[in-house]
Amino acid sequence: MTKPANSSSTLPLGLAISFAATSLPLSALGIAVSVHLPAYFAANIGVELAVVGAAFAIVRFIDIPIEPALGILMDRTRSPIGRYRLWTLLGAPLLMLGLYMLMTSGKGVGQSYLITWLLVMYLGVSILLLSHSAWAASLARSYDDRARLFGVMAAVGVGGAVSVLMIPIVMEPMGYPEPQGIQAMIWYIILLAPIAVGLVVWRTPETLATEVTGQRFQLRDYWELITDHSMRRILLADLALSLGPGWMAALYIFYSRDSMQLSGGATNVLLAIYIVAGVAGAPMLAWIATRISKHRTVMVCCVSYSLLLLTLPFIPKGSMLAAAPILFLTGFFAAGFNVLTRAMTADVADEVRLRQGKERSGLLYALTTLTSKIAAGASIFLTFNVLSQVGYDPKLGQANTPEAIQALMLCFLVGPIIFVMLGALTMIGYRLDAERAADVRRQLEARDAELAG
Repeated sequence: MTKPANSSSTLPLGLAISFAATSLPLSALGIAVSVHLPAYFAANIGVELAVVGAAFAIVRFIDIPIEPALGILMDRTRSPIGRYRLWTLLGAPLLMLGLYMLMTSGKGVGQSYLITWLLVMYLGVSILLLSHSAWAASLARSYDDRARLFGVMAAVGVGGAVSVLMIPIVMEPMGYPEPQGIQAMIWYIILLAPIAVGLVVWRTPETLATEVTGQRFQLRDYWELITDHSMRRILLADLALSLGPGWMAALYIFYSRDSMQLSGGATNVLLAIYIVAGVAGAPMLAWIATRISKHRTVMVCCVSYSLLLLTLPFIPKGSMLAAAPILFLTGFFAAGFNVLTRAMTADVADEVRLRQGKERSGLLYALTTLTSKIAAGASIFLTFNVLSQVGYDPKLGQANTPEAIQALMLCFLVGPIIFVMLGALTMIGYRLDAERAADVRRQLEARDAELAG
């Protein structure tokens, strides 16, 4: 099932699309967990805002040592069915079990219960994310091809996010209460995960990089990965560009309902528009990256995203039509954040393998996934605690005081703009461009051919 990696040929589109299937449940989960699940526990199960925020934050910080350990194990794995294929098959059952236990929780559930099953769920997510990203880095070999593949993965992921969002949109007019709509979303992800994973492991070949023998991985090599000029900037950018949208996601339901005064159906429609924009944004921004470089495209996305957010307070209250173009354009540019930083990480993995003689993709992607998880946990913890401090109560909805709703609006906008613009600043001076990446590939392929001979 494995073969040596020795080619930089363009990846067939059909293979890229089938390989991207893992993005379907992961993107659907991202919407359900970041947008709906925290609000579900706070507003419907009756768990206090601070308790929900603390549970998500604790789980994320528990993940800190787990994430790099998974990356190291993944890089060292050898099995008859391949490296990343094996880990992909291990991640899906953990994801499904964690989701099932969270879905079946009832009123009075405690923080320890939330932490336990969030941890199981996120362990499955980590395994799937790491194996999928590292596998992608071994499939696509060139600077431009990696931008295209990660663009396809993001575009396919949009399908998963939109499909899960359609569930409450369809169920609301049928008379189903909001909690049942969220539960249906979770069941959908549980059923989708094994189908998507099965397609990926069946259709995708696995390429293994040739490694230099006799080189042991020492402690200083770990430090070299973190302090690498390019990787350090990617990690800082990834943290900031995950904090910004994650901050918005944590407050989106409250902001759209109580500040924009939109119905639940309109809220989900606008969120679907935001996500659908990624179908156009991810491949288009990936194409732009092949023209002006990935890091410059990230900077363009950050500035455009921030300027668009500044227009939200001027949208008429209750007007979904007026908000739709802004949500589409912000979603278009947001699609470039993770697509481009993940593609850039693949280029760094080549540079590291050239320097150290070993495959480090799993560990490098563990670092980027770790920053995203820290950002997601921190955004929920920070935003929910800030809202509780200013007197906002999610159970009151629009009955909150004008001051509390004004604080909600400021919190929703200011945090994301600050973090996203910080992400743009980290890209200034980035050096691993297309020319340098191509030179690294030439040296790697020459050495791989020599070692194979």
